[in-house]
Amino acid sequence: MAEHRNRSSGWKHAKLTGHMNEDQVKLLLDMDEGYRSEFLERVGYPDDTILRCTIGGLHETNVPGVLGRKTKSKTDLKVYCSSGKQINVSIKKSLGGQVYFVRVDLFFQVFEKQFGKCIPEHVKRAMKLFWAAADDAVSIIERYSDKNDVKNYNLQIRHRSLNATTLKNYDSSLYDAMLRWFRENAYELTKLSFTMGAALDPNEWSEYVWYINTLGENQVDDIFHIEEICEAARDNAIEQTIYGDSNGGTTVQLPFGFVQWHQAQMQFHHGYWKVKALCD
Repeated sequence: MAEHRNRSSGWKHAKLTGHMNEDQVKLLLDMDEGYRSEFLERVGYPDDTILRCTIGGLHETNVPGVLGRKTKSKTDLKVYCSSGKQINVSIKKSLGGQVYFVRVDLFFQVFEKQFGKCIPEHVKRAMKLFWAAADDAVSIIERYSDKNDVKNYNLQIRHRSLNATTLKNYDSSLYDAMLRWFRENAYELTKLSFTMGAALDPNEWSEYVWYINTLGENQVDDIFHIEEICEAARDNAIEQTIYGDSNGGTTVQLPFGFVQWHQAQMQFHHGYWKVKALCD
């Protein structure tokens, strides 16, 4: 219980300080003419002017999703310009953390809806085994995992999910196919994580990600065009999309971060230094 309370309070603290950070950014854009001009210069609209800004904040409302239910918008800051341009920005106050979190079966549906692409059945099978959505996962772990590695064996049994080593022992073609699919869809996975999520309306999609912390927790202040991140992720996918090497391989490392098991779901993480390296 103590661990749960600590995690819960940590999450609440992160959410609250995240909104404080967004409030501060909006205040700077509202009150400081120089800051507004600099922002427009950085996003490529130096001749425009800002009419107003809005943020989701503590009382953000969910938006229509591609699966017919409400979902979170990927946009934290909307900047409305005199030209009619709407600049949508995702704000990150931390150098790393969760960027998309979804059950694997919903991930299949959202991905296929957003991009009009079918995920092959054998890839779905591999992902279900990796992310605790296969009924036979425990029996496969018991048969194909390394029982001499007690820690990793117990972790897999507890999570009801195969790590990369066990997946390869069970069926190397599934192991290869899943990694190949992540490489071939690096552009789409980056777009989904940073720009779209499950949001239906493109007006709720982010065009930029802004790493900025006005609370003094770090000194980063960088704005990246998400399309550039997506293209660079695609170009670097083969080298940078690999299975992680800890706990028998419980993550898939991605050009912009990684995806791992968390609470029986797919938890995509972003990483500032990976993003920066892609865009430099």
